[in-house]
Amino acid sequence: MDDELEEIKKRKLLELQKQQEMAAIQEEQRRQIEAERAAILRQILTPEARERLARIKMAHPEIAENVENQLIALAQAGRIDRMIDDATLKRILERAIPRRREIRIERR
Repeated sequence: MDDELEEIKKRKLLELQKQQEMAAIQEEQRRQIEAERAAILRQILTPEARERLARIKMAHPEIAENVENQLIALAQAGRIDRMIDDATLKRILERAIPRRREIRIERR
């Protein structure tokens, strides 16, 4: 009985260790991908444009990530021939951020 219990404990411990190792590997891969993305963005965006994108990321993370993905894809395809400045990024963001519709309630 004690031997079976010890064996079960050992298997559970090994399982937990494998899960922790996998989590650590995934976290390292995520960090590496994030570092690569940041490096690409540094190459294609001026400092002012990077600051604006960082501020947008705080307010609208999903929109900022979407714009980042599009910019990275364009850069990897070789379709960006010069650095994107703040004014250009503004125009890109204006197209990416959906317009809010105004709702009026009229009482009769």
